[in-house]
Amino acid sequence: MKIAVIGAGFVGLSNGLLLSQKHHVTFVDISEERVASINSGDLPAVDENLSDLLDVSLLNYEAILPKNFYSEVFDLVIISTPTDYDVEKNYFDTSSIEDSLSQLGERNFKGIILIKSTIPVGYTLHLREKFKSLKIYFSPEFLREGNAIYDNLYPSRIVVGDRNEDAHSIGELFKSISVKENVEILYTNPSEAEAIKLFSNTYLALRVSFFNELDSYAEIRGLDSKQIIEGVGLDTRIGNFYNNPSFGYGGYCLPKDTKQLLANYEDVPQNLIGAIVDANRTRKDHISNMIIRRNPKVVGIYRLVMKANSDNYRHSAIQGIMKRIKAKGIEVVVFEPVLKEKEFFGSKVINDFNDFVEKSDLIISNRLTKELIPFQDIVYTRDIFRIN
Repeated sequence: MKIAVIGAGFVGLSNGLLLSQKHHVTFVDISEERVASINSGDLPAVDENLSDLLDVSLLNYEAILPKNFYSEVFDLVIISTPTDYDVEKNYFDTSSIEDSLSQLGERNFKGIILIKSTIPVGYTLHLREKFKSLKIYFSPEFLREGNAIYDNLYPSRIVVGDRNEDAHSIGELFKSISVKENVEILYTNPSEAEAIKLFSNTYLALRVSFFNELDSYAEIRGLDSKQIIEGVGLDTRIGNFYNNPSFGYGGYCLPKDTKQLLANYEDVPQNLIGAIVDANRTRKDHISNMIIRRNPKVVGIYRLVMKANSDNYRHSAIQGIMKRIKAKGIEVVVFEPVLKEKEFFGSKVINDFNDFVEKSDLIISNRLTKELIPFQDIVYTRDIFRIN
């Protein structure tokens, strides 16, 4: 098959690379830098073990800019463009998806269109009504940043939002790029597939929020969070996973997906979904207050990126903490190797680690790395188990 992947972020890139083992894949992205990087073989980080999982020399792919995209030569188009949450509209910004569909409609595209971007409940049916000439399907992704290739090779499940012949061909296509035996494929109605994605991520956010609030209680009361969490996790109904305290949930998915699900609850009774959204703000308030209590003159932010093997800082929880402590007149400096700028929202970026440590009265870090261990006496973190 000839497959086009519109949007070469970690979702589109990981799917496309795996599909390029057996098919020709063309990545379409608006970033000239990213297109050049993919074509040169210098792939953006999609998995920490990329070279161990795939023989890159055997992959059949290329990357182009949108102006060079001619849809008629493709059998399948996968849309994996970002759908950030629009706070004014109280809804996902799905304009990039509709722009792509409009172009495909204008070009009378006859192949299958598969949306991998996260979308609101009911959106696929809306698109099918709006773009009646197009064959539009949705299949949610369940990929972890930094482990996207691995998660595609060993999927927890494959969900396709339809039950017809095209849907089954999509399910089998993604099953063919996995190496896990007995992968479960679930064929559902379109809106149910959308809901599976949003409810899955909101449950994960709930779990993060629960253990964060447990940690807030322990910190205020002078208790040992680790002992409590270990004891709670030994209950087999709860389990010892996804329980390491943090500064709040962030990243591409959880903040926007929880807000979108809450928006979908309009006119539906709920308490829990709204509380999950509120809990993240409360956690940031607590972390900020604990930092302010220490009366530092200069706070050093060690990495805007909140976890290992990630280059995403745009939606990190630590930014909300920065704003809160800066509002109290505390100077903030930032150490973030992925930043090229000299300032980040008015805070100085220091590229030299030793200089960063020297200038910081207190260093805050969501996760404690080996680099920080010699300076633990001035580091504030809630990283109890030393895992992501």
